[in-house]
Parts: sequence; C-alpha cells; structure tokens
Amino acid sequence: MLKSAFDKEEDGDVIIRGKPSLRPKDAATLILVRRDQAQPRVLMGKRAGTNAFMPDKYVFPGGRVDPHDGKALAWQELRPDVEHKLRLLSRRLPRSMALTAIRELFEETGLIMGRSAEMPDTCPIGWEDFHRMDIAPDLAPLTFIGRAVTPPYRPRRFDARFFMAEAEEALIDERPPVDGAELSDLQWVTLADAMKLDLPSVTRFMLEEIGERLAKPAEDHRPPYLRWTRSGHQTDRL
Repeated sequence: MLKSAFDKEEDGDVIIRGKPSLRPKDAATLILVRRDQAQPRVLMGKRAGTNAFMPDKYVFPGGRVDPHDGKALAWQELRPDVEHKLRLLSRRLPRSMALTAIRELFEETGLIMGRSAEMPDTCPIGWEDFHRMDIAPDLAPLTFIGRAVTPPYRPRRFDARFFMAEAEEALIDERPPVDGAELSDLQWVTLADAMKLDLPSVTRFMLEEIGERLAKPAEDHRPPYLRWTRSGHQTDRL
C-alpha cells in the first residue's frame, strides 16, 4: 500500500511556499472499467506537459464542476446509496458532480455515458452536444468510490469526487476513445499495467481502491476521503 496519497516529490507539481493556499474547486473524475478480457481494464490518458496541474501524468478523465452541470436532464438519477455517500461532508449537490464526470468523459474521450431520449430544444451551457444527439446522461451506473482534496501547497487545488462505472453497462455504444486537447494516448489498461505508468500518487491510491472493489465485490466498501490537515495527510472513510 502507498504511504500517502499525496507525495510532494513524486507528483512533480510546482510547490508554492509563503503564499496563502487556494480554496479547492469541486471536480469529478470517472473511472471506466471494462471486463471484456481476462483481466479488468480501466481507461486512462496522458495530460499535456503544459498543464500547471499534474503535467505529463496519466490520469482518468475528469475536470472541474461547472455551475450549469446540475441543471442537465438525466435518463436516470443516482442510486440512493450513492447519493447518500456523496452528501456526507459536502455542500455540493450530488447530481452536479455526477453530471460533471459524464460531461468531462465525453469532452476528453468522445465516449458517451447515456441513453437515447427526446431532448428539449433548450439546455444548460456545456450540454449542447448531448441535446443535439438526443442523448440523456445516465447517472444510475455510477458508483462513488472516493474523494480527494489537493494539498494546500499545490498551485491548483481541487476537491475531487471519484466515480466508477462498468463500461459495458454505462456506455451508449462501442466506439473507441479519441485523443483530445486535454488527454492524449488514451488506452484501456489492466490495473497492473496502469501501475507502471507515470501516475500521480492519488491516482495510484484510487487504482488500489478499484482493485479492492473488483476483488471483493460483495463487501460494503466505504469511499476513502483524502485530505490535508494541520497534522499532515489524513485518510478517513465516508
């Protein structure tokens, strides 16, 4: 197991000193799992080297919560148990974060997590493509697996919620992921191969969490909550 989900040396980010820490911004990440081969695989891509946050690192699709995300229509809402866990120690509406994860997946990979539906002519900002294709995002396949707040010494800070979904159940079709401006070298990799990539420490932590869930699906897994306190890194379970 990892010593810490946050590592100043390994992650390669700029470390700020002598300045007030930034307020973390809500974000959401989506971990897609495929089971069409002998070993489960997850979708990962490489961040651009010009990014101030985790440059050149392999990560899961995701990004910042947009104020309009919570207004998007959905085919199905979050399962009650998932919504309950997302509400713990959080002021943000659960569906906003779930919708962000689905929107970011589409924007960064071209993959669509939703179902065909007759959509209205008007839609929230950022959801034009879904409405144009008559597709409603589907929140029901999402499982909340963890939360991580970027440490205060980073130049960019996020309060990220990590979701997991089974690709065969969640995706609308079998189209391949397409590289974009945010993520390149998109690939489906086994958990073992993913661990060999250049990863942020928090991503390694979540990969281990996924491994535990896949190995013991019958257990009630409480999502880890990773954050930085005055005494250092702290991990609790929600």
